[in-house]
Amino acid sequence: MTGPRFRGASAGGQPERSRGSADRRGAGASDATVPSSGGFEFDAPLFVISVAAQLAGMHAQTLRSYDREGLVSPGRTSGGGRRYSQRDIELLREVQKLSQDDGVNRAGIRRIIELESQVDALRARLSEVTEEVAELRAELVQSRMDAANAAANAIAGLRRDVVPWQEPTTALVTWRRPRRG
Repeated sequence: MTGPRFRGASAGGQPERSRGSADRRGAGASDATVPSSGGFEFDAPLFVISVAAQLAGMHAQTLRSYDREGLVSPGRTSGGGRRYSQRDIELLREVQKLSQDDGVNRAGIRRIIELESQVDALRARLSEVTEEVAELRAELVQSRMDAANAAANAIAGLRRDVVPWQEPTTALVTWRRPRRG
């Protein structure tokens, strides 16, 4: 599928962190927010429904319908009003594209959103595990170096304490008793 990712992707292909309300769209989202290049947070619930509908290019009633069906879950004010983030606007555009251009029904769109959320969660987990493996490898290298140094120091200490082995020879040594004097 082409077009914007459902919950965003950075230039390196890593999933962006999403806000807590994005958890309603799928599993594995984080509570962190990602600032956008426009100076506001990508996940900040800023837009009222009329502005969000205009930005997404659809009718406000369509947004209400998508919210009821769970396709897009905007933030809510204390009075219950919907507030849409930039991420929600992009998701609305993607839902509209899937529906109108690709002919996907709403159940299919819901499944695609769920799968995209799972993919993003797995990418985030893969990134965490990759970092953990790198840290463990660095610790292993350090432990190996520490063990090698400890072994070298132990061997050096033994060399000072042990009489060196000499091959037996057939030479005759004469011994004379020292005179007492």
